[in-house]
Amino acid sequence: MKREVKRVISFACALLSCLCANGITSFSVYAPYFQSDLHYNQIRVNIVSICAELAMYLSVPFLGYFCDRYSPRPLSLFASVAFGLGYFLAAFTYKSGPPKDTGYGQGWPFGIMALSFFGVGIGTTAMYLSGLATCAKNYAKSKHRGLLLALPITALGLSGGLLICAGLIGALGLQIVDEEELIEERIEELERSGLLEESDFFRPTLSRQNTMSHRSYGTLNRTGPSGGWEEEDNNTFDENDLSESMLLAKQREAELREEERLKKDWLLNRETGEFLGDHTMWYLTAGFFLLIGPGESYMNNLGTIIESLTPSSWAAESPPAGAASTHVGAISVASTIARLLMGTLSDLLAPRLESSDLPRIKTTAPSDSSHAETPLSGAPTEKVTGISRLYLLFTASFLVLLCFLSVSLVVPSHPSVFPVSSALLGFGYGASFSLVPILISVVWGVENFATNWGIVTLMPAGGAVIWSTVYAIGYGNATLNGEDECYGSRCFVGWAWGSAGSVAVAIVLFAGAWRGWRKRGVLV
Repeated sequence: MKREVKRVISFACALLSCLCANGITSFSVYAPYFQSDLHYNQIRVNIVSICAELAMYLSVPFLGYFCDRYSPRPLSLFASVAFGLGYFLAAFTYKSGPPKDTGYGQGWPFGIMALSFFGVGIGTTAMYLSGLATCAKNYAKSKHRGLLLALPITALGLSGGLLICAGLIGALGLQIVDEEELIEERIEELERSGLLEESDFFRPTLSRQNTMSHRSYGTLNRTGPSGGWEEEDNNTFDENDLSESMLLAKQREAELREEERLKKDWLLNRETGEFLGDHTMWYLTAGFFLLIGPGESYMNNLGTIIESLTPSSWAAESPPAGAASTHVGAISVASTIARLLMGTLSDLLAPRLESSDLPRIKTTAPSDSSHAETPLSGAPTEKVTGISRLYLLFTASFLVLLCFLSVSLVVPSHPSVFPVSSALLGFGYGASFSLVPILISVVWGVENFATNWGIVTLMPAGGAVIWSTVYAIGYGNATLNGEDECYGSRCFVGWAWGSAGSVAVAIVLFAGAWRGWRKRGVLV
């Protein structure tokens, strides 16, 4: 009962952490004010967003490694500090006014604003990852693990502004329940596969165990004059014997703690090596790189796209393509629905093996990093029921592709449909961010989840930087007479076509990863 209470409290803290982690998604709402109030050009606005994205993605492997080995709580505390410093620094930089090099004021240098959003980005990743890893590990055995993993990801899309408070609460409440049991089960699987016999780590452990089995503690067992065993009278204990017994017990306890730590480190390092050596992981990562990069660029530059579609002579209060807040709301709502829906569908429709004759055992082949179920010898052919999660990922990717095609073909002549494109992007973006971590937990397990997920999310940083740079260059080249703002579809159409091609290649790479998993019999 006590464990379940801890699990529920940790889940609530994880949701709160994720709910407050992603305030950076509102960047497109206030990005135009950087141009109007601080007189930043489009290149500088994109540099600010790129700094946040680099901090978000490049820090994930290191923060994930730290989270797997030292628990999520210190990571959540670090997030609150990073958020507080980042946003305070950004606020004072904005309040100081335009920097000197713009010729419009005497404000703080532009580099300080870029640095502040680096802190915001790393705080986003730390807070989000601490909550996600807690849910993934605490509910690894739940039949609803897809939904329970999708809920913190959904909360991420609904992020609000209580960043520092959420980080402090998470530092107190996030705990991994029964992590030792997960490690022991994985060790037992490796023992059954015969891999531990090749490990240099476990040879000295076995030797220590054999030695300890012949060692006696305290003064209960000693050899008597006749060579037999005698039990010493309790009254003969003196203070030295008692102190020695307590010291030996403490030493043994310390040895056991160190042994458990070494065992955990050995297993997690081995899991990381297997993950990196799996070619299907690189297909999945490359696809994620090509899918998420354009999506990040879209959201960061949404405000300037809207202004590009607004004629300079436009007098109405609302622009023809809709207000930036309308688009941000459409993306958030669609992303939230997608994350919940995909998490639920991944549980309800996930493929399963139906067999009523013989049980199944979970094995891991030495050359295979996946966790696949194989039948016992002599088992009959079994039927696979359900729908692969890859079909859901293909659907999400196709919606993102439709978004960029509509921006290229429809939006320039019909700006009023632009919010529909944003909704398509929000649904596909949110669904992919829900499905990919679920796939990682299914294919490679949850023991090293934060590190594995961190490695995969490292790659989209490059995609976000590339496509944001492509947009900024195209926007700048399309600007007339050296002005800071650009008008017309020429400002973004080339970038939109390139993004559509990137998403199409991502779909092909996801198919390649699925093919590899099907060959190995991994049910995803």
